[in-house]
Amino acid sequence: MIPLSILDLAFINEGSSAAEALHRSADLAVHAESLGFRRFWLAEHHAMPGIASAATAVAIGYVAGATKTIRVGAGGIMLPNHAPLAVAEAFGTLESLYPGRIDLGLGRAPGSDQATMRALRRDSGSTDRFPQDVAELLHYFEKPQPGQAVFAVPGAGLDVPVWLLGSSLFSAHLAAIMGLPFAFASHFAPDLMEEALALYRQRFEPSERLQKPYAMLAVNVVIGETPDEAQHARTSLEQHFVALRRGRPTQFPAPQSVSWNEQEQALIDRTLRYTFTGTADLVAERISSFIKQHRPDELMIGAPLFSQAARRATLSEIAQTLMEREPAEVS
Repeated sequence: MIPLSILDLAFINEGSSAAEALHRSADLAVHAESLGFRRFWLAEHHAMPGIASAATAVAIGYVAGATKTIRVGAGGIMLPNHAPLAVAEAFGTLESLYPGRIDLGLGRAPGSDQATMRALRRDSGSTDRFPQDVAELLHYFEKPQPGQAVFAVPGAGLDVPVWLLGSSLFSAHLAAIMGLPFAFASHFAPDLMEEALALYRQRFEPSERLQKPYAMLAVNVVIGETPDEAQHARTSLEQHFVALRRGRPTQFPAPQSVSWNEQEQALIDRTLRYTFTGTADLVAERISSFIKQHRPDELMIGAPLFSQAARRATLSEIAQTLMEREPAEVS
């Protein structure tokens, strides 16, 4: 079986707080660790009432402190929002505190709206500088050279795995030519997944960090005891997603019966195409087929559910139905 990992957005449930959301994330990470998942990633989003991981490095430190062996990281840090040196220092600090357990995934999207981008002091050219900023950041993790004027403390000389994340061909190509692992956001932007994956593998150039391409794909999983129960639980994600696309983000809503218009339903069907929904056995079959077809080196799973008990149960079901299968069934 290929490695399985977890993407958690630290959803702030309707009627709850950011503190409760982060406590739930730590609890889920402890559970994922006990089940054998490889890594647990949190993501940078700003000014979103339903997501608690804006200060992503801080949230990663909290989760890493609650766990012992699972890798904890960013999926990702939106590098154009930050100075590369500051990111290197933050993740150098995390790696110093939790050696061998920290991942740094980098994205170039704002993780916010235009007004929030301005509040973050992100300028109009920051996205264009992304390749140069990635190179600068990687440099800060190298051992300092004689006469080097600026270096990261902590950070210099530390082995912090750096990934590039994306939903387009740009990041796939950049990851390939820089010789970095690549993670594609197929859980909410699947349209270019196959093309990006092929481009990354075809153009990959070995580096000191990575000798052969390593690609991770992301999917969402919603499991229920019956198909109807799973579909009902999935309405939380659908409501959250539609509200975001309308420009009116909310706290993560409780599941409820909803009716979407034709345009909204088409948007949900297209963008959430890899949200596998149903009973545990059915979801396992769909994930196995997805792995066989696309051959990722690793699969990252989101469990976008309102109930913490359901999130924990979903991870347990995935571990039981996928991680304990014979490799021949999914290879």
